[in-house]
Amino acid sequence: MLRLTWVQPEDLLGHELVQARLDGREPARIEARWRAAGGPAAPERAGASPQRASRYLRLLAEDLLDELADLPSRLAEDEPTDLAGIRAACPDWPAARPRGETTPLALEAAWLGRAAGCLLGKPVEKLPLDGIRALARATGNWPLTTWFTARGVPGDLLAQYPWNRRSAPTSLAENIDGMPEDDDLNYPLLGLLLLRRHGRGFSTADVAALWLDELPPGRAFTAERVALRNLLCGIEPPHTARHRNPFREWIGALIRADVHGWTNPSDPAAAAEQAHRDALLTHTANGVYAAMFMAATLAAAAGGDTDVHACLRAGRTVVPDRSRLAAAVDHALRLAARHEDFDDVVDELHAAYAATHHWVHAIPNTALTVAALSHADGDFGGSVCRAVSGGWDTDSNGAAAGSVAGLLAGSPEALPDRWRAPLKNRLATTVADFDGSGFDTLARLTHLETTRP
Repeated sequence: MLRLTWVQPEDLLGHELVQARLDGREPARIEARWRAAGGPAAPERAGASPQRASRYLRLLAEDLLDELADLPSRLAEDEPTDLAGIRAACPDWPAARPRGETTPLALEAAWLGRAAGCLLGKPVEKLPLDGIRALARATGNWPLTTWFTARGVPGDLLAQYPWNRRSAPTSLAENIDGMPEDDDLNYPLLGLLLLRRHGRGFSTADVAALWLDELPPGRAFTAERVALRNLLCGIEPPHTARHRNPFREWIGALIRADVHGWTNPSDPAAAAEQAHRDALLTHTANGVYAAMFMAATLAAAAGGDTDVHACLRAGRTVVPDRSRLAAAVDHALRLAARHEDFDDVVDELHAAYAATHHWVHAIPNTALTVAALSHADGDFGGSVCRAVSGGWDTDSNGAAAGSVAGLLAGSPEALPDRWRAPLKNRLATTVADFDGSGFDTLARLTHLETTRP
């Protein structure tokens, strides 16, 4: 039986009940109706419940999703999604600046860094924090300093914490052979394709059309898969982000933001605005802010600012001050400054967010990535290892940290060989004609976009 993930109404309803509480709505009465009818909770870690719901429950879930969407939010004024509202809510919104210069070598380091960080996190994606720590300790790799390996891990531990099923054959130290396909690399490729086809003046509708042409639905997850479904049902952006989409504050828009930052060196405002237009297809509020934050941070780094703390401050200027993401980023920076041992930072972040947020939600994952970069002072290996060692969406967090830290490093040669060599300057993907591309080629193509009007 095929249980398509991230789109079954009976699964979406459970996630929407959680999201409603997070974004300031009160769903208690609707939740009581769902529970009284026998409706299940959201799948804890998977994208679909194991059994199909009855026709009655499915129809009820669709009705209740629409009712939940109509509930008023007490956070609406503090967490706008429109760009004008976001800018008004950011007292330190950065001034527009002439676009600076970056180099193909710096962009190659960013592409490589994103790939290496993603690959480091792939085998432990979806594992609990205790499992990640136990697997790494079993091979003397804790604190994390290099790739995960199954060599030397006791069989009972592997049975208790199995590697990610899809990723284990291509992402452990003993079997890495180039960069395997991953959505965390597919989306930067789509972003590059977007700029090549439409330029930096692209619209959200252009993003939607590109996805319909180039993004296989099976390669999209959570909010992105819901948005594709909505497009095929005739729903237009930005309503694609809101219609029966409980994942609209998850991490998907953030992992699409890199190209917008890389191609706007020294101009965080322009980078954030591009990321906003991209994110509107799938996300709202804090899901959008996370993408803008990452784009602005990368724009500062692309412009030659080598101080990771200054780059993170640039990212923070495009996040509304009274939003939940702003509070999470500020909390992460305080923790990183307070604790010498990064495990203590992670433990406090999990204590604050794990019980209330899904492991793919943008707020805790952005906080973890920020803490990792700040605690490691921008060092490449330290940043990606800290980001992955903190759990949650390990490959996306490793990719985000690696993109920033790689850009700060300035050239591929500045990245330790143990991170570069296994990638073999080769990327697998189903996006357009990019399969087998080298990171040097991708960097040159990206650099061309930095010089276009």
